[in-house]
Amino acid sequence: MLDAVLFDWGDTLMQWSPDDDLLEAGHAAGFAAIDREPVAGITDRFREDYLGRFFEPGVIAEIEYPGEVRRLLAEFDVDVSDGELLRFLDAEHEAWAPARKLAATTHALLESLRGRGLKLGLVSNAFDPPDLLHRDLERFGVAERLDLALFSSEIGRRKPDPLIFREALERLSVEAEATLFVGDTLATDVAGAAALGMRTCQALWFRADGDGGPEPDFRAFTQLDVLTIVRRLDGE
Repeated sequence: MLDAVLFDWGDTLMQWSPDDDLLEAGHAAGFAAIDREPVAGITDRFREDYLGRFFEPGVIAEIEYPGEVRRLLAEFDVDVSDGELLRFLDAEHEAWAPARKLAATTHALLESLRGRGLKLGLVSNAFDPPDLLHRDLERFGVAERLDLALFSSEIGRRKPDPLIFREALERLSVEAEATLFVGDTLATDVAGAAALGMRTCQALWFRADGDGGPEPDFRAFTQLDVLTIVRRLDGE
């Protein structure tokens, strides 16, 4: 029997479609938010010397993104106060809104699972400031349908590190063996959850990940396939 279902965020409940042009748009929005003119070359510098480290495979400690942005700005002799940095980050995050699109059946899936009495949580690797990420969940109408949402930027550790998974289980007061984890990546979502004894489901509705991680217990080709898997685990 299941007590809870945990989800990844990007490419699971929400489609993440990054566009390289949004890097420049984000920086331009950030400078506008602090009433400064955009600095030539700053996006190229970020792309060449910062971006790759944010997604480096095997890195478990989450990057402190506000500090990285402050350092980037300082390289171009742009000093910002704490308040200006927050405004810069907020505007930059908003500029990336076109890259985030909620799946059409996310609300229906979460509501159906809640209707079965299951606790629902989200565990995601994301380096943006937590308040901006939680605001996204509220705007998408996801926060109100979850019992918990945890991002690596507030825990300091990325999946597959067990810390972020354990924190979610403890806050929900559920055991790993009674929890299903649904996520798109094998090396982070499936590997991390399985190591703690959770059942795992690979989400394939946005992309087919083949990063060499372990085999999941289940695969779902649509979000609503998750309901079928839950019914099976509950012996129906």
